[in-house]
Amino acid sequence: MSDIIQLLPDSVANQIAAGEVIQRPASVIKELVENAVDAGAKNINVLVIDAGRTTIQVIDDGCGMSETDARLAFERHATSKIRKADDLFSLQTMGFRGEALPSIAAVAQVELRTRQQGEDLGTLLSISGSKVVGQEVCSCPVGSNFKIENLFFNVPARRKFLKSNATELNNIISAFERIVLVYPKITFTLHSNGAELFNLRATNLRQRIIDVFGKRFNQDLLSVEADTSLCHISGYVGKPESAKKKGAHQFFFVNGRYMRHPYFHKAVQNAFERLVPVGDQVPYFLYFRVPAENIDVNIHPTKTEIKFENEQAIWQILTTAVKEAVGLFSEVPAIDFDTEGKPEIPLFNPSGKAEMPKVNYNPQYNPFENGKKARQDRKTEDWQQLYDSLIPSQTVQPQLFDEKSSAFLVDCAPTHYQYKGKYIMTAVKSGLMIIDQHRAHVRILYEEYINRRNHQQPSAQKMLFPEMIQLTAAEDVVLQSLREQMTDYGFELTDLGAHSYAVNSIPVGLEGVNPVALVRDIIVAAQQEEASPLHEAANPLSLNLARHAAVPYGQILTNEEMENIINSLFACSNVNYTPDGKKILYIFPQQDLEQLLG
Repeated sequence: MSDIIQLLPDSVANQIAAGEVIQRPASVIKELVENAVDAGAKNINVLVIDAGRTTIQVIDDGCGMSETDARLAFERHATSKIRKADDLFSLQTMGFRGEALPSIAAVAQVELRTRQQGEDLGTLLSISGSKVVGQEVCSCPVGSNFKIENLFFNVPARRKFLKSNATELNNIISAFERIVLVYPKITFTLHSNGAELFNLRATNLRQRIIDVFGKRFNQDLLSVEADTSLCHISGYVGKPESAKKKGAHQFFFVNGRYMRHPYFHKAVQNAFERLVPVGDQVPYFLYFRVPAENIDVNIHPTKTEIKFENEQAIWQILTTAVKEAVGLFSEVPAIDFDTEGKPEIPLFNPSGKAEMPKVNYNPQYNPFENGKKARQDRKTEDWQQLYDSLIPSQTVQPQLFDEKSSAFLVDCAPTHYQYKGKYIMTAVKSGLMIIDQHRAHVRILYEEYINRRNHQQPSAQKMLFPEMIQLTAAEDVVLQSLREQMTDYGFELTDLGAHSYAVNSIPVGLEGVNPVALVRDIIVAAQQEEASPLHEAANPLSLNLARHAAVPYGQILTNEEMENIINSLFACSNVNYTPDGKKILYIFPQQDLEQLLG
């Protein structure tokens, strides 16, 4: 019987390894920039074309490599940082030369120019699909210049599954942000298709956060500091008023490495309990310094999930540190001396005489008598309102059709009640129908927006005074991909430069909505839709507009308004679920009601 087990060629083995290390262009940039940091670079420039599909270039002024090292760096398991197995558990650097280079070279065409300090000439190395196609001396600056072209050119299936350029560029920016927030002392730039997205000078951590995410963060950051034998925690958390429902910037780093940690995230949220609305998220930028032997960074292929030896104790330290930061902020009263209507403070006159203040009052006034009458009037009025609210409206409504049972649901004379400003309750033949008023209105408006856009009928309302919105580079990239679609809906935005825009008009039907918050929510929603597609929302912009314009919870509806919502809902293509899959209505069977009341 012939042998069936064979050793894989290096080119195939490298492609398999690349599947674990290189998922998308952002993965390449992460590895190359981390290598540049480890090489001692003070200036790192990243340039991409077509979101990294065509070209990725990372230029640094680090220590560079010799001719031999440049060649060895592309060999599997080549490293400058590990000499024995124990070194794996005490690494203090982000990575090491050669860790990911063979994987990158296996799925791309790579050109490396590198020179060491003191050398007159450098090395030019060209590799394509793991094969060295050229090596020669060249003239180049000290440091390394990696140029990666045609990523996944030899793995068409992998290239096919890359997302849109806007999404891939957004992932590149996310990876870039996670690195620049760790190394504020290094100057970074990022260019996309020749346009500069970031130009971050060397500075301190607080200024780096402001440079990356905008000046609005300057007033929102609270300093966090805790130093114990287990760990050192430093960084910043946002003030309670900076909390938001979606899109809060939240970063954990341990020993200079970005990490996700749901357990520690709960610790931060716990510190803000009762200070922010339920469901809101506060921004934070928190840095842990822990002995390398007390953490394990290899439990996840991307090294973003990290296991701590003393998680519970660190959780308590983190909660205490954040609570202290928030408590110090809350204890300092804010005194504004610039307010209008300042109180008049009289000058002191030692020779003057103080007069007894006069008190004006009506001796005939009896508060108990008037209060008694007022209470009687209010009591009668309250009972009258309660009685009126119990009178059902007997309005005529078309029958509603149930697709499942192929039968009409609602009698010709339905009764509508509103429960706690949230639910519409109405009698149907099969029992009691309960409708979520906000979700129902979201479904109605969503289909209206879709229909209006399909028929190219945008309707806009001009702003009396245009509002300005300041975006981050990542948000700007998403907005650019949405500009044309937003214009179709009635938005008019003017580019003011430096990631700033003037909002001149918004779609009709959004009166009273904050236009800046609306645009920002649309951007955040678009970012999240790419990451986790919703059940039906092929158009996240329509869904977001519908959410903002829909009847909110707590709004009291007249019977006519409730009836209009019910009629409009049952005219929709889907009456049971919102576009993002949330249930709109529930029918409590008549039989169950009778059993309950026995």
